Amino acid sequence: MEMVSQTCNFTFKVKRCEPELIVPAKPTPHEVKKLSDIDNQKGLRKHTYAVWFYKKGSSPSMEGKDPVKVIREAIGKALVFYYPLAGRLKEDSNGKLMVDCNGKGILFIEADADIELEQLGHTILPPFPFLQEVLYAVPGTENVVDCPLWLIQVTRLRCGGFIVATRHNHTMVDAFGVAQFMNAVGKMARGEQWPSVLPVWHRELLNARNPPRVTHIHHEYQREINDAKLDIDLTNLSHVSFLFGPDQIKAIRKQLPPHLANSCSRFELITACIWKCRTLALNLDPEEVVQITCAFNGRGKGFALNLPVGYYGNAVDFLTAISKAGVLCKNPLGYALELLKKSRSDMNEEHIRSVTDFIVTKQPRGYKLKGNFIVSDLSKVGFPEVDFGWGCAEFAGHPGSFPVVAHYMHHSCDNGDGFIVPMCLPLLNMERFKQEVKKMIEGTTNAYETIQPVKIVSML
Repeated sequence: MEMVSQTCNFTFKVKRCEPELIVPAKPTPHEVKKLSDIDNQKGLRKHTYAVWFYKKGSSPSMEGKDPVKVIREAIGKALVFYYPLAGRLKEDSNGKLMVDCNGKGILFIEADADIELEQLGHTILPPFPFLQEVLYAVPGTENVVDCPLWLIQVTRLRCGGFIVATRHNHTMVDAFGVAQFMNAVGKMARGEQWPSVLPVWHRELLNARNPPRVTHIHHEYQREINDAKLDIDLTNLSHVSFLFGPDQIKAIRKQLPPHLANSCSRFELITACIWKCRTLALNLDPEEVVQITCAFNGRGKGFALNLPVGYYGNAVDFLTAISKAGVLCKNPLGYALELLKKSRSDMNEEHIRSVTDFIVTKQPRGYKLKGNFIVSDLSKVGFPEVDFGWGCAEFAGHPGSFPVVAHYMHHSCDNGDGFIVPMCLPLLNMERFKQEVKKMIEGTTNAYETIQPVKIVSML
């Protein structure tokens, strides 16, 4: 199996200016807006991250322009439309969140690095080892309440390229909301006066029913105090990105009977593969219950939620497939896939309404951790399309990996598109996981002779 090392023979240090606050470029309404019950769930009271890497570009219109100056000005213009992001969160007497749209602004950091993009090589793929350099954690801004809701650092590179890294309050936006706002900043940076999609608030559309009616079982949430205990050792972790291109996806699909091979999506296929290989790698008790929790976007025509185009709040629901570890490991890949497809078939408006009612009535502390593995597909949310005038990014997406979470990101191959799947496991379990993925790719045919093995980018 091919491995590309992320060992670095250089020091990545940046020189940063003092953080500053960027406020909307024009006066905006001063008001208080309530968040939805989906936004309010405790598992979202945290910050999330994204990073974009750009080459110098060849657009004549951007020749000689400073990306820091261009993006700084564009943020102020975009905040005129997205003015709640320039506010601060507070809690009401019941602990529910609302945003005080006071125009205080979002944090911005200007920085420089004496390095070229080409020197970073495979380190621009997750897990990006220099995140703390390109996204400074400004002291005193880590809280969810009464802190800036967004932090953006733009780091110039010696080659003329640059890196944009962001930290954002998850209660305000999901991944689609992040991409929507950053694409609006890109439009402003390219001289447009309006975002291509106007933002819509209407958070009341994802509030619980009155009275609440929990009609589904929601396995993805913690129910017992010992659910917070992980079933893996958090010491000596290995972070690895797996690159699944069209050839690898085709090889895995060959492991399935025709009725499944012809009906499953690439996301379902890769997720079933990873769930089974990860369970095998952890060497769990055969009787232990394991689950895979998949994030699904509640926007679009497939649901009767009436979410308007431009809705940038949290609109993601989670569906879970469950199995005993021993049964999952002994059965062919099709078993895991059918469990996934069955859970996905349950995704409808009623499921989302039920989970909203569950959040309000049960007030779960967060997502279930023990025995659980959470995946989300970020390949189509709009990160790669963010263009500040220098073209699309060389890589765009989440910069890290976690023991129980994997964010799938877009990967362009010579013969089509694929996925980057960052994984995080203890070192010995990771070595076994690699072997299980390799066996899945090779299968029972002579595919190894004709199919390139899945490429691995690792950082210990």
